Amino acid sequence: MVPETALSKNQTNTHTTVTPSIAFNTTTTAAPDIITQWLNKIPLPRWAIYAIAALIALVFVICLLCICVKCCCRGKRRKRKKEKDEQISLKSVSGATTAALVQPDVDDIDYGSAEKPKGRLLYSLEYNTQSTELTVGVKEAAELKAMDLGGTSDPYVKLYLLPNKSKVYETKVFRKTLNPVFNEQFKFQVPHSELNESTLVMQVYDFNRFSKHDIIGELRLQLSTVDWNHVIEEWKDLNEASKFEQENLGDICFSLRYVPTSSKLTVIILEAKNLKKMDTGGLSDPYVKVQLILDKKKWKKKKTTLKKQTLNPYFNESFTFEVSFNQIQKVQLVISVWDHDKMTKNEAIGKIFLGCDATGNQLRHWADMLSNPRRPVAQWHSLQSAEQVDSTLALKHTLKIPFANKNF
Repeated sequence: MVPETALSKNQTNTHTTVTPSIAFNTTTTAAPDIITQWLNKIPLPRWAIYAIAALIALVFVICLLCICVKCCCRGKRRKRKKEKDEQISLKSVSGATTAALVQPDVDDIDYGSAEKPKGRLLYSLEYNTQSTELTVGVKEAAELKAMDLGGTSDPYVKLYLLPNKSKVYETKVFRKTLNPVFNEQFKFQVPHSELNESTLVMQVYDFNRFSKHDIIGELRLQLSTVDWNHVIEEWKDLNEASKFEQENLGDICFSLRYVPTSSKLTVIILEAKNLKKMDTGGLSDPYVKVQLILDKKKWKKKKTTLKKQTLNPYFNESFTFEVSFNQIQKVQLVISVWDHDKMTKNEAIGKIFLGCDATGNQLRHWADMLSNPRRPVAQWHSLQSAEQVDSTLALKHTLKIPFANKNF
């Protein structure tokens, strides 16, 4: 028979040993149950949840790698900078004199970024003294400047002689190349007496179908410097084109008549010839603007009708402006020929201006009009580039002259 005290003691021990067992089972099963319940609440398949968790972990790892790489690169950069500073410090004291310390070598001076090269042109020259014939060969070009968005150009060469410029030749157009091979020859009749006064101009252009052709570069060769005892064949670098290129833009004929008593200036646009080809079909759609400039400001203007598809339009249209005798001494008359385009902006073929500030034939024509009142004076004029005329006039577009009678 077991004593009561011992039994009670055993019961107590049994109670103490069971209690930890129950507490231990409760703690091990509670966490999985909570995670399972939380996962069951998410309206996604179990595999999708695992995939999202794996993706988050991958992004976290990549971020850590990026941070580590950035720190390493920063350390290398600091090290290189430190080495560079040390090299500069050593170089600064390498001179033996004070001048060597403060004055850089000529080769080390930076004169600014050099202009981008235009390319090179291979040409040949030969002059026949018996036939007085100059033969110019356009062989090829190399390393031309890219003018198109695709990194290429559509080059061709235009060549002529100055100052006469009686003939203007052009090579074939080569598509999408910076190294065209032309192999074309052109002949000019040049008397021996004019040879030393002539300048050969060879210009390389980039062809554009729907806009003005862009000039890449040019060569200007004084023929007086050429040794004609043998055939010349050489490469030369292209130069920047002249600011105001004297290309053949065409000629225009018009008459002027001024009546001082009535203050009437009459301009009759008669015709034009040999206009520059502006359209892809080799023609133009020309019309003429007649404009008066007073005190470098646009004053009055009128224009002719449009003549389609012609380089030799005939107008015979008259325009009358009211200009006082005091104003006629200061006014400038601008005659400009334009090419009409339905799809794009109209382009100026060429311009010319007359007045007391003009020069050459333009001034002579204006003076003849003033010295012969009431009598029409007609004359042909060669068109100049619009840029050249506008630059000479230096127009101001903002203000208008307050005249009582405005015939715009």
